Amino acid sequence: MTSRALFGLTKAELTALMAGLGQKGYRAVQLADALYKQRVGELDGVTTFPVALREQLVAEGYGVGLPEIVQAAKSVDGTERYLMRMADGETVETVWMPDGDGGERGDGSEAAAEESGDEESAEEAVAGKKIDTRNWGALAPQGFRRATICISSQVGCAVNCQFCLTAKLGIKRNLTAGEIAGQVAAVLNRHGIQIGKDRINLVFMGMGEPFLNYDSFMKSVEILVTGIGISESRMTVSTSGILPGIEAYAKETLRPKLALSLNASNDVVREQIMPITRKWNIAALLEAVQKIPLKTREWVTFEYVLLGGVNDQPEHAREVLTLLAGIRSKVNLIVWNPGPGIEYHQPEPADVVVFQKMLIDGGIPTYIRRPRGRDIYAACGQLKRTVSEEAGLVTIGAPG
Repeated sequence: MTSRALFGLTKAELTALMAGLGQKGYRAVQLADALYKQRVGELDGVTTFPVALREQLVAEGYGVGLPEIVQAAKSVDGTERYLMRMADGETVETVWMPDGDGGERGDGSEAAAEESGDEESAEEAVAGKKIDTRNWGALAPQGFRRATICISSQVGCAVNCQFCLTAKLGIKRNLTAGEIAGQVAAVLNRHGIQIGKDRINLVFMGMGEPFLNYDSFMKSVEILVTGIGISESRMTVSTSGILPGIEAYAKETLRPKLALSLNASNDVVREQIMPITRKWNIAALLEAVQKIPLKTREWVTFEYVLLGGVNDQPEHAREVLTLLAGIRSKVNLIVWNPGPGIEYHQPEPADVVVFQKMLIDGGIPTYIRRPRGRDIYAACGQLKRTVSEEAGLVTIGAPG
């Protein structure tokens, strides 16, 4: 088993490695191209290297080190959920969503413009007071036009949101930058994706809290942008509200779009469902968000999981309007995805209609994220490194 992974090293680190082996700088360029552009799985795939150099790397304990897809489940809507195994045997879950879940709509990005039937800007959504009820149910399988990959950043999660199945795992360890970006490479390879031709979006919304693994997360972004070639404008990172992470993020020049998991309209409710609120309350988070130097057409997304009878009533919508007044933002409503052992229930459809309409009427672009892969526990809040047959995971096979 490889103890020293090459995948995850930046170009500067690869240059230093090659220099340490007595090689010239162009070898680092060749290796970076093989790792990130060609996405080779083994050192034998680095055909620009002489056999002796490949053997030298192996002798030094190096290997490519991509995470391995060991199991997969496929939903009726085309979503695929993968169990990814790291070099030390730890596993996380990664999700492939053909045609995405609508999460980018209204955020002003290129990805948003590609959303089928929802090419309007955030301003147009408000002006038109659009109530989009098409997206409450899962999509049926359809032709591939673009896809979203949902990536994990930790083995487990330490945040303990009460409505999330992943929270039941606790935290085991952080993923390295190579393990985070490597999930993307493994999925791209599985589906034969060509960067620059196929339209791929990334969401750091899988297992774990990215901002509690900040340095590795940001390094993975650098690798994905400069190495693999996916624009940061096609990436979104979701945080439960880690204040130091938001403050650090605001200073980055290369950064994905931000989605803050709000999920409540006041601190009392939020603390009940998201205990992290005891450390950083809503006011502190919103103050930090307002200091982010947003780019042209960039909007901050607020994710709001609707829990029946808990945070989905008109008084909650009114409080959200007050909280977000003056912030260049949009809201993604997420109808809660059930999980075993979690004592919440989904909101009434009528309550969802009222909630969305109130926010739109109040001037906030508001969308409903499509649930993807509910039947295989691949939807938002359902990832749990599940290996049981009853959860739909099967031995890995070819796509189809």
